Amino acid sequence: MLKHSHLIYDWNSASGPEFKPAGKVLLNDETLRDGLQSPSVKDPPIADKLAILHLMENLGINMLDIGLPGAGPRAVADVERLAKEIADCRMKIKPNCAARTHENDIRPIAEISQRAGIQIEVACFLGSSPIRRYTENWTDDFLLKTTEKAVTYGRSLGLEVMYVTEDTSRCDPEMVKSLYTTAINCGATAIVICDTVGHATPAGVHALISFVMEEIVKPCGQKIRVDWHGHSDRGLAVANSLAALAAGADCVHGTALGIGERVGNTQMDQMLVNLKLMGIAPWDEQDLTHLKAYCLAVSRSTGVPIPRNYPVLGDDAFRTATGVHAAAVIKAFKKGDIELANSVYSGVPSHYFGLEQVIEIGPMSGKSNVIFWLERRGVPPTDDLVERVFQLAKSSDRCLTEEEILACCQKAPAGT
Repeated sequence: MLKHSHLIYDWNSASGPEFKPAGKVLLNDETLRDGLQSPSVKDPPIADKLAILHLMENLGINMLDIGLPGAGPRAVADVERLAKEIADCRMKIKPNCAARTHENDIRPIAEISQRAGIQIEVACFLGSSPIRRYTENWTDDFLLKTTEKAVTYGRSLGLEVMYVTEDTSRCDPEMVKSLYTTAINCGATAIVICDTVGHATPAGVHALISFVMEEIVKPCGQKIRVDWHGHSDRGLAVANSLAALAAGADCVHGTALGIGERVGNTQMDQMLVNLKLMGIAPWDEQDLTHLKAYCLAVSRSTGVPIPRNYPVLGDDAFRTATGVHAAAVIKAFKKGDIELANSVYSGVPSHYFGLEQVIEIGPMSGKSNVIFWLERRGVPPTDDLVERVFQLAKSSDRCLTEEEILACCQKAPAGT
């Protein structure tokens, strides 16, 4: 992947089964619907949603959930505006809408689809696990009849149906098979396997996806898209999503920064990063320099801050003040090799995402940090100046700010 690959021994591919999805990997962005279920987020104004939509398009994201019209008039208005924007701008991204499994949620989607002049897939969701069935007093017969009625109704309106079982990762095999088989027989062309409460591990995901593929999808003899929708309660959302793709899933759902209910959903940005680094088509040719703009737009419009140590996009992701680390990066820069500098102390080359390595000066820095910092700003690194900045850093309990370093540069040496 990198031109310096001969300098890196890659244990990720040294042994064991190769990570190889069955086909082209698809991504469905849930930021503007499932992501907004977080109790801490703001529902962005429509202008912000439109800007985020265009950033999704720029990143090559395949599909997005544009909302749940059944939630009320504002949701209807926003969904219709987003659908019209996709149609008017002839975007490649494909819209879908969430719906509970009853007609009052499904009908508005068909109406919006007609008014906007664009196909909208309906994502009908229904709880499935034994614990949910017990809590709701749902019988097996009720779930199967509800599934049949909802999918049949959606198809009768000319909608493509994505059938979603909530809490699939805690559902018994018999019910998993019955629900998906019923949905497919009634015309569903996509099924979504959900880890609604973040219960699954990668091994569990592999077992569940394999079961669905072998026991339901292959025997039906139809072309059915299989989606994985994960949550981050155990911190395994990205790992689980990759496991789902490896086991045969076609599509992964996610949200920018992983926003969503409780601790959130699979991080869409981290999926993009990992697929790029794995060379999974088409991400090996994808321009991901819009990734930070996408996440910043979502952060600003929802009020969700990006942690400093957040992978790739956090302020500290490509920033170091540690002497040994910085020295290696600086030596690579001095070789005139940006790609080497971005790889020698980073597993994620920053230039893939329009970013760069930053050398700071702090109490753990060496003099090479000081010299490099000064040279980068056109300040002659005299021995006296380097020593003064170095000693200031050693007496500090944090990295020095640019203002502090420049003020130190302007001080006259003692005795002059």
